[in-house]
Amino acid sequence: MDIGAHVRSSGGLLAALARGREIGADVVQVFTQSPRMWRAARHDAETLAQVRHEIVAGSGPRRVFCHATYLVNLATPDAALLERSRACLVDNLTTAAAIGADGLVLHVGSHLGGGFAGCRDQVAKSLVAVLEETEDALGRPSCAILLENAAGAGGTVGRSVAELAELIDATTGDPRLGLCLDTQHLFASGVAYATFEQADQVVADVERHVGLDRLACLHVNDSAVPLGANRDRHANLGEGEIGEVALSLVLGHPALQACAAILEVPGSGEGPRELDVAHARRLQRAGVSRYARRRVRGARRS
Repeated sequence: MDIGAHVRSSGGLLAALARGREIGADVVQVFTQSPRMWRAARHDAETLAQVRHEIVAGSGPRRVFCHATYLVNLATPDAALLERSRACLVDNLTTAAAIGADGLVLHVGSHLGGGFAGCRDQVAKSLVAVLEETEDALGRPSCAILLENAAGAGGTVGRSVAELAELIDATTGDPRLGLCLDTQHLFASGVAYATFEQADQVVADVERHVGLDRLACLHVNDSAVPLGANRDRHANLGEGEIGEVALSLVLGHPALQACAAILEVPGSGEGPRELDVAHARRLQRAGVSRYARRRVRGARRS
């Protein structure tokens, strides 16, 4: 499992890769523009090519994911906001594809009280339109859009794996769509995984509704709020309500070892640190060991 973190992109994408190297990350996640502004960042072709070269050369983090701007809302009933969201998402996806990212993580948005059923087809059509427009501009395939599960607050879309699966189904199963599973959002939406059986159920739900082949990355965060609180509040690993055992059961699950694990924890206030990445690696190893011991016990009983 590749383990890393979301890193600040101030100073540019090359600076973000350097931050990933400093904290020992196998994989990094970056914003391609300010997460809270509509204005697109303009990255010159030379920089994009250099970022792509560094990833392929393995001189730092060997995998990169991008995260779409928070302002994007594909579920909005406001036509002007929807058009602006689509245009912003095309900008984000174009940059992600240009640097060879493994995917662009997306918070779908909020229906603002209109209900999921009323926005499902709009979201699906928007996703396909964004992918087509990006690929037309690039003249080649883009990277995947990875739909992230939400913590469940208000009218947010994607509060369960099943809901995200409905969006993918509404695009007739477009293969360019995937999934990013956030551990804190999952917990806040009421899903526990503190036992082998509960962790197996999470994996089974992904397999049944979406397919594990679509699950590209995990956002690994502890929770500052209790189970089912429906609030997006991240905590450092082992310092929140989820705890180390449950996180290790996700990180060490045999079916999830091909996923990238990306920390989005606060650290000491400026994001994940080297010690946080090392902590995640320890939890992953502990989880792998737990599953190995489970298999041995099962073999002995049989």
